[in-house]
Amino acid sequence: MDQPSKVKAWLYAFRLRTLPLSFSCIIVGSFIAYQRQFSWLVFGLALLTTLLLQVLSNLANDYGDSEKGTDNDDRIGPKRAIQAGMLSFAEIRTAIIICGALCLLSGCGLIFASLREQAVTALIFLALGIGAIVAALKYTIGSGAYGYHGMGDVFVLLFFGLVGVGGSYYLQSHTLDLSVLLPGIAVGCFATGVLNLNNMRDRLSDAKAGKNTIVVKMGDRNARIYHTLLITTGWAAAIAFVALHFVSSVAFVFLLTMPLFWRNVLLVWRVKEPKEFDPYLPQLAISTFLFSILFAAGQVWNV
Repeated sequence: MDQPSKVKAWLYAFRLRTLPLSFSCIIVGSFIAYQRQFSWLVFGLALLTTLLLQVLSNLANDYGDSEKGTDNDDRIGPKRAIQAGMLSFAEIRTAIIICGALCLLSGCGLIFASLREQAVTALIFLALGIGAIVAALKYTIGSGAYGYHGMGDVFVLLFFGLVGVGGSYYLQSHTLDLSVLLPGIAVGCFATGVLNLNNMRDRLSDAKAGKNTIVVKMGDRNARIYHTLLITTGWAAAIAFVALHFVSSVAFVFLLTMPLFWRNVLLVWRVKEPKEFDPYLPQLAISTFLFSILFAAGQVWNV
């Protein structure tokens, strides 16, 4: 089989199909602030920064898992770029440096666009941004990679949920509202659900490679219970937020996506072989993206 062109190889390494999920927290957080204050420039820069951060994470995971030998013939999921021989370690390492720099540059632009008159708050967001970059790198890279010690779920819930939603809300509104943590929990739980499915699929190969994810630690049945609890908690948090700020029933339009999530849960319980988890990753990711679009629309129309 012919090797793919470099352009196709890089697009493969970037794993563009993961981007809609990463955008979800920005969409939800930004449009909760829509009725209060909203900037399309801030929204666009937030999406760009998140895109770069997700690509950075994907490249780092490719590098780290390949370096540690976790990406091997035992792994059920799609081959990574290094594992497939599309790109070298040196090429991915260079791309990580460039993407990390672009992510920092975009993040600084976002902070300046939103917080140029709030120096202290700007420094706090800069620290959060640097923390997000470090988290993206340390998930699989290095001897202390937290993804190998069952901490990946915590960081996904934090950065794809609480920080992503709460941070984008503040960058738009310049106000603190603790209730925004509820939709942050919702999106974070759904994103963690995607990671949990990935880890359920790779449980046996991860255990063999010494990657001790939460799924490896808790086992198959408990991982399914955990998955159900993640989806249930996410929905409870989202409904609680809208009920707390109820103005019009149109804000509940996101409920139209609920069957997609419960179908995912039911199908997960029916899985017999680890490879059967694979199609449910993109299904839950797309469901989360659709949820975020309708949740945002409900917030805009909630007048």
